[in-house]
Amino acid sequence: MRKNIVAGNWKMNNDLSETEELLAQLKQHLEQEPQAEVIVAPSFTNLYHVFQSLAGTPVKVAAQNMHESENGAFTGEVSAKMLTSVGVKYVILGHSERRAIFKETDELLAKKVTSALKNDLQVIFCVGEELDQRKSDNHFNVVEEQLSKGLFNISKEDWKNVVIAYEPVWAIGTGETASPEQAQEMHAFIRKTVSEKFGSEIAEEVSILYGGSVKPANAKEIFAKEDVDGGLIGGASLKAEDFLAIVHSF
Repeated sequence: MRKNIVAGNWKMNNDLSETEELLAQLKQHLEQEPQAEVIVAPSFTNLYHVFQSLAGTPVKVAAQNMHESENGAFTGEVSAKMLTSVGVKYVILGHSERRAIFKETDELLAKKVTSALKNDLQVIFCVGEELDQRKSDNHFNVVEEQLSKGLFNISKEDWKNVVIAYEPVWAIGTGETASPEQAQEMHAFIRKTVSEKFGSEIAEEVSILYGGSVKPANAKEIFAKEDVDGGLIGGASLKAEDFLAIVHSF
């Protein structure tokens, strides 16, 4: 049975004091085991502090990115081994902002995935199409290509450490709105694509999260869809009340 997951991607927000305040509010209301696995992804500077603060709680810690190499002369970068050494369990790879702003390619992401899995990190792998790709009816091809180039070189055994997150980039900050039905349609397509390559057993076990402006008002309806197993939450994860409401949507 696949896991329900709610992951909060804090992006480049929250200094140490703001992080402590948010953590205090989260811990106060997550004393009992929630109905979904809860993950938070703070900035690199706060990863170890967050791990220590959340010790003894059900909340896991994720990094927002990592370098594909084990070590070396890569000023400003962080390796998978460094992340696991401070208690990180998950890493987000292929986020739309990394692809668009930092020009990360599918080929680079495949290397990052390999390095993360080799170092016992669980990967939250993001896929999703831009507005022009949706309007040109090319969205399924785009997502299929991102999956095949980024993930399909891993072994069947590795899939137990992979979560997929679908981000309809066209529905984030554009004024366009993705419906729960559109989310379900793409999630079902992703599961079918994985099944065709790795078999139905793996496809049915992999959790697929939705990352298109999930809010307390729409989370329950989105999460009720058959192939939606939770959310990768951006802005709403920075407000404890909103994030907790999304977690409790299950």
